[in-house]
Amino acid sequence: MLHTTRGIVLQTFPYTDSSLVTKIYTEAFGLQSYLANAAHSKRSGTRANLLQPLNLVECVVYKKEKKQLQRIKEIRIEHPYNSIPMDVRKSSIVLFLDEILYRSIHEEEPNAGLFEFVRSSLLVLDLKTGSCADFHLYFLVQLSRYLGFYPSGNFSEEEKYFDMQDGVFRGTEPSHPLRLEPGLARRLDELMRGNYESIPSLGISHMERKALLEKLIQYYELHVPGLREIKSHKVLEEVL
Repeated sequence: MLHTTRGIVLQTFPYTDSSLVTKIYTEAFGLQSYLANAAHSKRSGTRANLLQPLNLVECVVYKKEKKQLQRIKEIRIEHPYNSIPMDVRKSSIVLFLDEILYRSIHEEEPNAGLFEFVRSSLLVLDLKTGSCADFHLYFLVQLSRYLGFYPSGNFSEEEKYFDMQDGVFRGTEPSHPLRLEPGLARRLDELMRGNYESIPSLGISHMERKALLEKLIQYYELHVPGLREIKSHKVLEEVL
């Protein structure tokens, strides 16, 4: 049966000389793997250039129950990006977010809240004219809400440590090293309370940004089963 669904391209791999397998996070079915035939042909309805990381697409797909590799009949760009492909900072952020999403999302079932959060975040990034240096930090914090390990509680002088192992703010320093000290714990709380418009005003320094990103990646490694080493954040440290 044919279905039409919006989707977010995550990863694409060669399958044969003329076809590709692409993993797309779809609005209707969650994460799906699709076979795109004749992807390198100009006449194909599933051309390879449409399958770039985090492209927002609309797909016409076949759906067969209990089949791991579905087929895709047609794909088009649902919203073409204007600034992301031209801006090295934004494109570096997209590659990092793509790696995080690809390694964190495994559910083959729809999640309207998660899909809309990712889609709307990408649209905000594309339209953003000011600083985007802390965009990825806010994204990581808010994404954890949909993945089931959003931080519990808030920073205060009474609860100024963040226990990454248990995902809670604490009043006493945890005995293990999986924690945020008060300075970074305060920054985490600010990201929890903020939004994409307010985060540039936080004044996060380059050193804080680097340290907080490393801690957030570690937080994901603790709470996403089987999460392999994230590598693309190294590029962000060079461009942001």
